[in-house]
Amino acid sequence: MNETYEIEAVDSPEWSIIGGGISTFNQQQAGPDSAKNLCFVVKAPDGEVMGGVIGTTYWNWLSVELMWLKEEMRGQGYGRKLLTLAEEEGRRRGATHAHLDTFSFQAPGFYEKQGYQVFGELKDFPPGHTRYYMVKEL
Repeated sequence: MNETYEIEAVDSPEWSIIGGGISTFNQQQAGPDSAKNLCFVVKAPDGEVMGGVIGTTYWNWLSVELMWLKEEMRGQGYGRKLLTLAEEEGRRRGATHAHLDTFSFQAPGFYEKQGYQVFGELKDFPPGHTRYYMVKEL
């Protein structure tokens, strides 16, 4: 190791440098990812956002990164509709698969009903719970 370089902790992560570097490396190895974000929201008549889904399509995959609904909106079909819209947009962009992760205290059963299958688990993360990694063919 060259002793002229220093390693230090920083409070503000260097996302543009580190993220840009890994993105460039990944594209050199796997080709252009054609990454594009997507977002669908549920709005109340007054314009308040009641929930939504955020994802990204890249390398012919849909990554469902965040999905949430206010408690009073749950169980009414909005979650299924949001996920369907994200998957349809993913397919429109060429995605053939989707992946996501969820915790045991969130909605693994909901995603299983939508056709997602668990392919990995982190037990006791957070303590007393499990984090599930799920996939679905589109």
